[in-house]
Amino acid sequence: MAVVGIGALSCAGVGVDALWDALQLDHAPASKRLPEFDASHIGGPKELRRLDPFSLYALIAADEAWKMSGLEGPQIDAACVVTSGIGGLQTVLEQVRVLNEKGVSRVSPFMVPMMMPNAATAAVSMRFGLGGPCETVTTACAAGTHAIGNAARFIASGRSTVAVAGGAEAVMVEIAEAGFRNMTALSNEEFSRPFDVARNGFVMGEGAGVLVLEEWEHAKARGATILAEVIGAASTADTYHITAPDPEGNGAVRCIETALADADVSPSEVSHINAHGTSTPLNDLAESIACRRVFQEHRPLVTSIKGHLGHSLGAAGALEAVVSVMTLQKQIIPPTAGTTVVDPAIDLDIVLGAPRAAEVEVILSNSFGFGGHNGSVVFRRFAD
Repeated sequence: MAVVGIGALSCAGVGVDALWDALQLDHAPASKRLPEFDASHIGGPKELRRLDPFSLYALIAADEAWKMSGLEGPQIDAACVVTSGIGGLQTVLEQVRVLNEKGVSRVSPFMVPMMMPNAATAAVSMRFGLGGPCETVTTACAAGTHAIGNAARFIASGRSTVAVAGGAEAVMVEIAEAGFRNMTALSNEEFSRPFDVARNGFVMGEGAGVLVLEEWEHAKARGATILAEVIGAASTADTYHITAPDPEGNGAVRCIETALADADVSPSEVSHINAHGTSTPLNDLAESIACRRVFQEHRPLVTSIKGHLGHSLGAAGALEAVVSVMTLQKQIIPPTAGTTVVDPAIDLDIVLGAPRAAEVEVILSNSFGFGGHNGSVVFRRFAD
């Protein structure tokens, strides 16, 4: 099916152009927090106060993608699958503070609809009048990729003609950072270096990425600008450990192979891999092992944008999907920021230092999450 709209919000700023410009640099933004942005086009002060930041982020990215698509609502059969790894944590923390300082009666009646992980997809569906399946896939760091795969299946099955898909996350708060740090997942240098020999953990990020998908003939008939194609997706489980990946990459291998089979492409046809690449010792190694097992002598160019953006958990795969679409359009692969010396055990062709121009026809985008959740989606270049 066709990708007809993309939207993004990240530490690079609002919009896909700001994101792409930042990814062309060989160094990352100093802060992975979102810069200040204007949300007045989303709603007035009262309406915005009733949105947890992750829902607001999703609405801003979805608004850009929807406008780009040229579609108009309501779309009674349209699907909406906008996910989050954690949901409204900031709302929970604020209302716990209110409870402790002011008592039970002062807890907001909006707490539950603000904190629930499906709040973002509900908000997006209501804003654009998307009356078809409206779901949330909460699969940790694989959620954004799973959202795109699930939305694509709604269209492929004939259930929907249009689908809005993506992920949003807003958990850069002290308790979340403490939890990740105490499990030794975060970098002790506050510096992300995917696949580097000196990598020692990820840096947290936040934001949102959204794609608008449309049934191919429907998009062509209305004269839509088609940005790329989604041609395959897959989901598997490691069945290994709640946080650590299978060191042999078995679940990831099955996921990648299933996605490629779903897309009806061979490993040798993949031009580029937008990797999960978190900068943790175990995950980067397991992903590289899986890729080598699948691709063998073929060596697609590999990048991880987490060097630039940090790891935005449930939003990560969605932002990586947005970048995959832009890579197909521009035929340029962003570098992996922060990485200087690739770990010899990785043995992949990592794009370093500067963007690399290349003939990119098929992209595999991978996401692997806590719980052993694996997700892959395959994009293909569209040329008139």
